[in-house]
Amino acid sequence: MHNRLTFAIVLTSMATLLGCGENKSQNTEVPEIARLDTDSIFRNPLKNAYFGETHVHTAYSLDAYIGGARLRPEDAYRFAMGEQVLSHDIKMKINTPLDFCAVTDHAEYLGEMYSMMTTGAPGNDHEATTAIRNAKTYDEAMALFIKYVAGNNRSANPQHPEFYQGAETTKSGWKEIQAATEKFYKPGKFTTLHAFEWSSAPGGANLHRNIIFRTRNVTELPMSAYEIPREEQLWEWLKKENQAGHTVLAIPHNSNASKGKMFDENDSGGNPITAEYARTRQEFEPLIEMMQIKGNSEVVPRFWAEDEFANFENATTLEKYSGRTYLEKNFVRYGLKKGLEYEGKLGVNPYKYGFAGGTDNHNGLPGNTAEDNYMVGSHGLADLTAESRATKAVDGWAEAYDINPGALTGVWAPANTREDIWDAMKAKETFATSGVRIKCRMFGGYNLADSFSSYVEMVKAGQATAIPMGGDLPTVDDGKKPGFMVWAAKDPNGPGLDRIQIIKGWVEDGKMNEKIYNVAVSDGRTIGADGKVSNLEAPIDAVSGAFNTSKGSNELMAVWTDTNFDSSQHAFYYMRVLQLPTARWTFYDTMRKGVKFPNEVPASIIERAWGSPIWYTAKK
Repeated sequence: MHNRLTFAIVLTSMATLLGCGENKSQNTEVPEIARLDTDSIFRNPLKNAYFGETHVHTAYSLDAYIGGARLRPEDAYRFAMGEQVLSHDIKMKINTPLDFCAVTDHAEYLGEMYSMMTTGAPGNDHEATTAIRNAKTYDEAMALFIKYVAGNNRSANPQHPEFYQGAETTKSGWKEIQAATEKFYKPGKFTTLHAFEWSSAPGGANLHRNIIFRTRNVTELPMSAYEIPREEQLWEWLKKENQAGHTVLAIPHNSNASKGKMFDENDSGGNPITAEYARTRQEFEPLIEMMQIKGNSEVVPRFWAEDEFANFENATTLEKYSGRTYLEKNFVRYGLKKGLEYEGKLGVNPYKYGFAGGTDNHNGLPGNTAEDNYMVGSHGLADLTAESRATKAVDGWAEAYDINPGALTGVWAPANTREDIWDAMKAKETFATSGVRIKCRMFGGYNLADSFSSYVEMVKAGQATAIPMGGDLPTVDDGKKPGFMVWAAKDPNGPGLDRIQIIKGWVEDGKMNEKIYNVAVSDGRTIGADGKVSNLEAPIDAVSGAFNTSKGSNELMAVWTDTNFDSSQHAFYYMRVLQLPTARWTFYDTMRKGVKFPNEVPASIIERAWGSPIWYTAKK
């Protein structure tokens, strides 16, 4: 949840803008639906890659509403499916429809937003809700945001604002979101997932989690950080929800803005984490969000100077706001290594995370990740125009030019149904992309073939004799070396692939280590004895932004063996896929609107995908 918000334009008619979109109906019942015929859906035993959104906000989030968002969950789902919607009076349509989507509005304000947007609802005529709807000036709107969102959320005792009318309004708002989620569920074609965001931010440290349910059997009352302020309490609530039949998981996000608390050595009470803490966290949090609008949380060059591809959407201007300082332990790769260390100390890994991606878009536009479709920005009036994106900030977070369109979650599942998508997430058979449709897959095992003639042959072998990404290699002590089958296919609308890398982490003599291996490369290049490979020169066209079409590969595949493997050491392996450069959204803003960005802002980027790790646990 944002601490402040800088609007990008002077509001000349806030009363008109904020007064629209009210719901005249108070029918908040979730509609009963006929039994969904999922038995007739073809199930691919080799599994399909499905791309989706697990983190988006609509007008049901107060920070989004104050920023001018008027799209509701129903509109968000229509957009995700490929329909045109009107966002801030601009026609928007996603470049490539999604396969699945979860709307994750903040639980902290579901009741308040029901009151705000529903005529006749309790609190609809409250002085505060009326003021928010009818704000006429920039200063007036900003003061309301700080009072009801930012100041409250960062306080020592955050709680519902004065216009909150109680749990029944939260239930009513939740039912409206559920109704939209049910309406647009099309098994086999488009999956909607019941979800919300729990938004704890102690001292401004981002510890938010997206809560995702497996079926339509969900909680009656979403819990916010006002009722359960810290993560241990959240896990206890999730445990009770599971016991009640509401199968659920949580996905933490924005570790880059966590002030070192996402992968901390202590629990929320300041005590060293225990084996029970580690087991509980691993049980309810199988995935972590690798990237979103507010930056890539894998690595940053400051702490990973040896990683030549670490300089990617790092959003380092987050350090200008809310007292943040980038720490090594803010980042996912550190968390994965730290988890191995705890495996040795506690016998269980608290940070055994697979990968997800999301946008955190606050305009109600899920999965709007294409660089050339970033025409309304990410956070409403804060970055709505090209001029504001070049000169202003999404205040409380970062300079607008440091924000990006966001990421996507990919899953490997036999069919596009709720259960299949959720089960893939729980099993960590997932990958994240920086917003593109790169597909990637990895299997790990012993005594693998040296090569495969096709992707299908590789998958069949992997399913028969190996472990998929997100899984655990069998423990060995007989000198065997694990091998990894990796495959990636380019975005159908993007440039060729440059390479596949495997990132290994391990603990040796009490020290956390990592190494990056190039395992598959394009254009006939060879990988040297030192593991390095020459870089391709494939810049974008300086005038049009077009990417190079003569280099790179449509598909890469390889089998790589870890010859340095030591069976006495805990380890993880994950794949990273890099494509050739493409134009960043800042290039399109400059080309279309003539705005100028600071010199350090890139005009092109190297989009990528990250496959969930495979772990090796040594014998105790």
